[in-house]
Amino acid sequence: MSEMNPTSQFIRTTEYDYGYDENTAPCNEGNSFRRFKSLLLPILYCLVFVFCLLGNSLVLWVLLTRKKLMTMTDVCLLNLAASDLLFVVPLPFQAHYASEQWVFGNAMCKIMAGIYYTGFYSSIFFITLMSIDRYIAIVHAVYAVKIRTASCGIIISLVLWLVAGLASVPNIVFNQQLEIEQSMQCVPTYPPGSNTWKVASQFAANILGLLIPLSILICCYAQILKNLQKCKNRNKIKAIKMIFIIVIVFFLFWTPFNVVLFLDTLQSLHIINDCQASNRIALALQLTETISFIHCCLNPVIYAFAGVMFKAHLKGLLQSCVRVLWSPTRGSGATQSSSVPSQLSACSDSAGVL
Repeated sequence: MSEMNPTSQFIRTTEYDYGYDENTAPCNEGNSFRRFKSLLLPILYCLVFVFCLLGNSLVLWVLLTRKKLMTMTDVCLLNLAASDLLFVVPLPFQAHYASEQWVFGNAMCKIMAGIYYTGFYSSIFFITLMSIDRYIAIVHAVYAVKIRTASCGIIISLVLWLVAGLASVPNIVFNQQLEIEQSMQCVPTYPPGSNTWKVASQFAANILGLLIPLSILICCYAQILKNLQKCKNRNKIKAIKMIFIIVIVFFLFWTPFNVVLFLDTLQSLHIINDCQASNRIALALQLTETISFIHCCLNPVIYAFAGVMFKAHLKGLLQSCVRVLWSPTRGSGATQSSSVPSQLSACSDSAGVL
């Protein structure tokens, strides 16, 4: 995901290779690949877009209307939902692109690339930040009150958004609309005679999108598990299960795509130099990237709806809406609900923190 190559999706709905080289003719795509792109991809993109929109919009609704952003966790949840929404904004455009050709112009080609990769990087960054936040809350509970503040969360979030934006700049620069084989395409166009930018962008996607985040997730949750061994309460098992779900889901949804992306990098370096292999890599990239999109739909379930406090706020908000619908004349009184504690103890309420 950095330069329209790291993620096949945005620029590769038609090209077998991420970067377009005028001096090199691409391999012919198979009929199965073309059918997959023109028939299945638009449906998959639209489904992911709808479910991601519903889930993350609900998270934003609860956080902005029911909860006060008092801790770093609240700020992380808010930014993660916003990142996931940003990540899938280009999918309706991609759904049309997959079935026909790029008809939205050169400016939109660059804008959608920037939006897509900013959303991609920021989503991964905030998942990583939430793991660090949970590590501090449980392992270093004494200092958590000072560190896990909303103001600290806002400052860190601004830095992460800046880094994500900078990481997406190459995509904006290199992606452009081109006419290829009598069809308008939105593809990355690199300087001729060199794969440096393409290879660098794909390695950056592997490192920033999987290796570093997954390493941090494993380190943080390993320390949390070690700390939970000292706890003896009914929430311990639930918290441990949630840890395994978070790490395993992240690994399952992002590792296949990054592995195939690495193979595509080997192809760019001519280590893999076979037309049939290229077509298989192209199809695998499309499949694994589409699978990775589903992670955005699961994030609200894993990080928000599974939390004790968030569920309490969501329940209160839904109850208020029901009261308003059934008793419109008493709408103002129906919005009141009992407050939910904003702080949890590190051990006894570990499931709530997770």
